[in-house]
Amino acid sequence: MELLNVSHLCKTYGTGESRVNALKDATFTMQKSEFAAIVGESGSGKTTLLNLIGALDTPTSGQVHLNGQELFSMPEQERTIFRRRNIGFIFQSFQLIPELTVEQNIIFPLLLDYQKPDPKKVNELLEVLGLTDRRTHLPSQLSGGQQQRTAIGRALIHNPMLILADEPTGNLDSKSSQEVMELLTHAAHHYRQTVLMITHNLGLTAYADRVLRVSDGNLTDLGGNHDEKLS
Repeated sequence: MELLNVSHLCKTYGTGESRVNALKDATFTMQKSEFAAIVGESGSGKTTLLNLIGALDTPTSGQVHLNGQELFSMPEQERTIFRRRNIGFIFQSFQLIPELTVEQNIIFPLLLDYQKPDPKKVNELLEVLGLTDRRTHLPSQLSGGQQQRTAIGRALIHNPMLILADEPTGNLDSKSSQEVMELLTHAAHHYRQTVLMITHNLGLTAYADRVLRVSDGNLTDLGGNHDEKLS
C-alpha cells in the first residue's frame, strides 16, 4: 500500500546570480512500513528534501501526498495539525525539553494535541526503548543513546504514519547507533510505520529496505541496498 508520493519536488533559494537549486524534480514513492535511507554528501539537498516531506518548508514546485492528502494544498493551520498528528521527527541533536522527564518528553506531542496518554501504551513503549528505569530522569541525567531513544519514543507515541529521521545516530557511539537503528527497524516492521532516514554513514543503509541518493539536488533511487551502488 502506497503511503508517500513525492512528485516533481523542487526547491529554489534566492534569485539571479545568488539563485540556488537545492532540490531538482525529486520523484519517488514509499510503501507502508517501508524503511528507506537517503545518502549524499553535505549540501547535496538531503535535509531540504526531508524538510519538504515533513512540511517544515514549502516547495517551489511539486507535490507531496501522504496517505492521499496533498500537504501543500492545505491551509497552513490545517497542515500544521496534520503534520503534528501524522509525522514523527527524530533529530541528530535530540531536541528534548530539558525541564521534562523522559516520560514527559515522550508524551509531549499528545499533550500538544490535547490527547490523554494511554498508560498501557506509554509503559509498553518505555519497555521497548529500554527506558523503564529512566522514566523520571531528566535529559541531563541520560547518556546520548538514552536521549535519542527518548526522542524515538516521542516520535512513536502518537503512532504517526511517517517517521522522518535526520542523522539520528550522528552524535552517538557505535553501540548506541546500533541500538537506535534496531529501534527504527522495529518501528517499521512491528508498528508498521514508514521510516525515511538521512545518514552519512553508509554502513547504516544495511538496515534499510531501500536506498535513495541525493547529489547536487538530484534524487536517484538505488532500490534495495547494494554496497557496490554506494561506492
